[in-house]
Amino acid sequence: MSTPAILFDIDGTLVDSNYLHVHAWQRAFAEVGLDVEAWRIHRGIGMDGSSLLEELTPEDSSDGDDVKARAKDLHSRFYLETAHLLKPLPGTRRLLDLVAATGLQVVLATSAPEDELALLRKILDKDEIVSAVTSSDDVDTAKPRPDIVAVALQRADVGADRAVFVGDSIWDIRAASRAGVECIGFESGGVDLFRLQNEGAVAVYRNPGDLADHLDDSPIGRLAASVAQS
Repeated sequence: MSTPAILFDIDGTLVDSNYLHVHAWQRAFAEVGLDVEAWRIHRGIGMDGSSLLEELTPEDSSDGDDVKARAKDLHSRFYLETAHLLKPLPGTRRLLDLVAATGLQVVLATSAPEDELALLRKILDKDEIVSAVTSSDDVDTAKPRPDIVAVALQRADVGADRAVFVGDSIWDIRAASRAGVECIGFESGGVDLFRLQNEGAVAVYRNPGDLADHLDDSPIGRLAASVAQS
């Protein structure tokens, strides 16, 4: 059996991108004639894009499918226009290096489209320690469905009991829980400690740097210790 794995979401977890997504969606909705408040968009960040659109677009529109398709394409365009503002969250590279140094697998379990994923991987600049990667191409519907987590486990060749998921949204926690995987939450995506805990996060940290500072006492540290003892 393969070494246990730490499955990392990327947007809002490793890269400071959530509010760029909010802005891109708001511009996209405005372009197709929809007035959607930013807080409602933020609440859906991390959810599968099609599900987000279902939540935020009117159901009674005769051209609803066309509006959703246009909004989705515009979001991608507007988001990529802000690529120069993307940066790793504090402590991201240090955390990934520390996890790799424990001997655990580093897996990028994201549902980002391939073009966005390529950009995010370039920003992370840690491909040499990543053992497996997922993208939106791997599933029909992403979070909060557990499918993307299941694909990540399969590619890492580990069972749910030999993995920990790290994410920043309630959708990450719900997806991980449905796949039977413990989830660590980060507040860096804009969701507060209490909401993440109430959703079922087994531990919550401010950002990657905070987890790196407390790695030995975290669920990741405990998983690494159990492997070392076995």
